Amino acid sequence: MIGITVSIVVLLWLYQDLDIANFLSSIATADLVWIIVLGGTILLEQLIRGWKWRQILFDLKPISSATLFGAILAGYGVAILIPLGVSPLVRSWLIARLEGLRWACVLMTSAIERFLDGIVFALFATIVATAGRIPDIEGNVRAGLAVAGGLNLLLFSFLFYLLFVGRGPLGRENARISRAIDWLAARGGARLDGLRAAIQNGIIWPSDRRRQIGAVLASILIKIIAATHFLWAGLAVGIVLAPFDYLFLMVFAGFALVLARFIRVPGGFIVGSSFALQLLGVPDEQALAMILFTHFLSIVLMVGFGLLFLFRSAVNIREAH
Repeated sequence: MIGITVSIVVLLWLYQDLDIANFLSSIATADLVWIIVLGGTILLEQLIRGWKWRQILFDLKPISSATLFGAILAGYGVAILIPLGVSPLVRSWLIARLEGLRWACVLMTSAIERFLDGIVFALFATIVATAGRIPDIEGNVRAGLAVAGGLNLLLFSFLFYLLFVGRGPLGRENARISRAIDWLAARGGARLDGLRAAIQNGIIWPSDRRRQIGAVLASILIKIIAATHFLWAGLAVGIVLAPFDYLFLMVFAGFALVLARFIRVPGGFIVGSSFALQLLGVPDEQALAMILFTHFLSIVLMVGFGLLFLFRSAVNIREAH
């Protein structure tokens, strides 16, 4: 409740001069064609994410990109309804049930995909901080983005390295990490039998060089597509920005979202995007319309298609344990 209150107060402060009539007019007169394009790119981004996950999973089991795409949407859909960061857990659980794999094994591949995403995002933040057009305000946004990008790059690179370095000791029963996992498995009952082997099998990287390159390029393309979301939303209300401004919006809103989740304040994407658009000089009415188009269209598509995939996959959530 404190987090919700803080979020509402910040939004009211950011939009204290909002012209309601102008805002409603911006929504009513928005170009539907660009809204449709926005929805298409939101789904395309997740389809490419599914293809990227397929490259990582391929040596474990070739799974169709369409199935992984549906699982990703289902994970995001459930995460929107239950905002506790459950998306990787849900998508991994779903693929494990559909493909006859161990949940812990699939979860490791999801973690690898997330860590790769984090490294690429940090590189984009560094590019924006060093080469982008950053609004001049008190507090030096450029330096903040550079530091945040550098820290993220170090963090996710270390996690990526730690994951694969830790794979070796999992094969030795006397290793400390092996004993810890075996202790956990022994207290988890039959469902955790073979947990250590499942985790070890899930820490994989494509053996085919083309799939390695494909996974990295897909992660880069995902970020580029994410940066175009505000382009389409802006075109719908007559706003056009410089190319680097869209990268700045993607990076700034991404950091705001992560920070808001860390301090348990909802609406991090909306607050971060609102602040960034104001820095770029976008009128409040059009800025809020752009944010609402992007945010709520994402929610509708993720929840709608995600729950549809759950229904079509014949997984009965009420009987799941």
